[in-house]
Amino acid sequence: MRKRYPQNAGSTLTTIQFLLVKPMTSSGMQVDAAMKQSVQWLREADGLLITAVAGMGVDSGLPDFRGTEGFWRAYPALKADGLHFEDIANPAAFRRDPELAWGFYGHRLNLYRHTTPHAGYGMLSKWAEEMHHGAFVFTSNVDGHFSKAGFEEDRIAECHGSIHRLQCTDTCTKKLWPADAVQSEIDEERCRLLSAIPTCPDCGAVARPNILMFGDWDWVGSRASWQQARLERWLSGLQKLVVVELGAGRAIPTVRNLSVRSGPRVIRINPREFSIDPSKGVGIALAALDTLTQLDTLLWVV
Repeated sequence: MRKRYPQNAGSTLTTIQFLLVKPMTSSGMQVDAAMKQSVQWLREADGLLITAVAGMGVDSGLPDFRGTEGFWRAYPALKADGLHFEDIANPAAFRRDPELAWGFYGHRLNLYRHTTPHAGYGMLSKWAEEMHHGAFVFTSNVDGHFSKAGFEEDRIAECHGSIHRLQCTDTCTKKLWPADAVQSEIDEERCRLLSAIPTCPDCGAVARPNILMFGDWDWVGSRASWQQARLERWLSGLQKLVVVELGAGRAIPTVRNLSVRSGPRVIRINPREFSIDPSKGVGIALAALDTLTQLDTLLWVV
């Protein structure tokens, strides 16, 4: 694929210096040096691996449920009931109180459907067009926003599943089906489903999103497994991979682990947990959209 990037980024940093704040990266470099290194890696790469967690969606206006207080701010009705994220994001909730469980997940499904992915998704897609092998996405996000932003379905691996696919709570079969027919009417004050509870077309049991939840022994992970296998095949054909990791923290390290395993050219973007072994990559202590916008400016300025 023909490269259209300008090939000398050295002088461009001064032209956007006023855009940059200067937190330190884990390797001791200022953010401008980390940006310069990132631009070089992006220009040289033959493939772009995008690894993303909830921090990627925050700039689109989505909640990330960071800590109990953040979760309760998003769902005050659950605070009133003394319920934590682990209590409702749990397959047992669909058996115990399906109207409440679907009040939570139905609200999230509506939110993800009606929220527009921020401009950073388009920037990543544009960068990938300059690379011989394009991009592949590995994400723990269940919102479907990479697909919504135009990334090809066969280049996305959703390791925790997707809210846009359903499965049977009783796993009468291993079938998955689209959630397109689910049109949830929610009493937001009480976080309860007012419309009909989605059911399994085979046995009539309550349906649930095909999302890996807490204490989840019944998650049907077949779709995620073949997505992962496709990712591994793609990775095996690359010579100069660059990884852009967005918003991945230490609490659930699945995404960070893949990023580091796929190094050494990892660009870790996280306003808080940005540290990374300098032999594996650079860390940038800014939010996703802010960083992607600055990198995009650097990439296209001669």
